Amino acid sequence: MIQIAVFSDVHGNLPALEVVLKDIEQRGIHQKFCLGDLVDFAPWGNEVIEKIKSLNIPCLLGNHDERIAFDLPVFPLPKHSEAETEARFIAIDHSKKNITEDHKQFLSELPFHLKLNYKIGNKHWNIQLVHSGLTSNDTYWYESENNEVFSDMLKESQSDLIVMGHTHLSFIKQLENKKWAVNCGSVGRSKEENRLASYLILTLDDEKIIPEIVQLSYPLEETACQIEESGIPDYYASFLRNGDILVL
Repeated sequence: MIQIAVFSDVHGNLPALEVVLKDIEQRGIHQKFCLGDLVDFAPWGNEVIEKIKSLNIPCLLGNHDERIAFDLPVFPLPKHSEAETEARFIAIDHSKKNITEDHKQFLSELPFHLKLNYKIGNKHWNIQLVHSGLTSNDTYWYESENNEVFSDMLKESQSDLIVMGHTHLSFIKQLENKKWAVNCGSVGRSKEENRLASYLILTLDDEKIIPEIVQLSYPLEETACQIEESGIPDYYASFLRNGDILVL
């Protein structure tokens, strides 16, 4: 049996990341992978990057990482309210100004996706890790998508299971032929109602893969207060406390 942990979308939330990493360690899981988006929306972007670096955790290039690493322009998104659009511009600008050059270099060198192969007995399991998709790190795939969307990804990548993040909403979908599509959710900026830090455990043996979403509480109120004391808009503190409702 082999167990691996996969997490994504930390978004500068060091307290949430530390809780997730501690839980992984306590479970005795040694292999860890991150699907990207280490930065933006909470004030510990540099500390999160340093933590990932110091632990040698393989990490993908999320869309926010790419924007900060290469100073890409920010465009309004139709799905965002006026309040979130304004806050998003300020928060990303805060990262661009505060993430160190060494850490920007680190982000710029992250791989776009990773393919894992595990051999257990006579069985080879192929696991595809992406931030959001095979060709884009900024496409939103939800649990409600037609199964063919995920089946096509699995076929293209020749994988038994594909793991993604990006949407901040976890799900597990079992498809035909013992194949899976999984979203591991978000560590630091969950859009789920409970706002818990989310990650994925994959348990593999010579016959099957068992995916499990783990959700953990962390010092959310303390984190929200730290956001309010930083140069990041209070919108993101209100988001953690209240969801998408902006409390003024």
